[in-house]
Amino acid sequence: MVESAEKQWYVLHTYAGYENKVKANLESRSESMGMQDNIFRVVVPEEEEHEVKNGKDKVTMEKTFPGYVLVEMVMSDQAWFIVRNTPGVTGFLGSHGQGSKPTPLLPEEVEQILRTIGMSARHAELDVEVGDSVTIVDGAFSGLVGKITEVDNEKMKLKVNIDMFGRETSTELNFDQVDPVVK
Repeated sequence: MVESAEKQWYVLHTYAGYENKVKANLESRSESMGMQDNIFRVVVPEEEEHEVKNGKDKVTMEKTFPGYVLVEMVMSDQAWFIVRNTPGVTGFLGSHGQGSKPTPLLPEEVEQILRTIGMSARHAELDVEVGDSVTIVDGAFSGLVGKITEVDNEKMKLKVNIDMFGRETSTELNFDQVDPVVK
């Protein structure tokens, strides 16, 4: 079998109603089996639904694709085996059975799905270090430029100092909320 060393997004089919359980199981199995370099993010696509009940605004999270979970991973035999044998997973979408490797989602499909649920797939390419300047492109501080004071590649988060009302303020941002300032 050909191994793909590139991380890509795949769709898992699960028992309906077990999506969050599959996410939790897969994340804990990835950690306990030392597969953090092969299995990265597990996402249950959900959207906020607002409804007014008894005069009160009620917010619930509705599954965008019930029975499906997205997983960002490097497709290796071991990673495939761990994901495929996670309790609640019935298989990969785009797999033709008998141990064949599934087809990954196209980058534009992933971007569209993640954007719909308020996430982004582009943060993986962020190449910055402490002292670099970044432009904030998402969130309350959108449009401001700040200086990086901390980079957490594992959690994909940055600590950035920005100038607010003449004072330096530290804020924590996700990789996908910033663009590097070109030097």
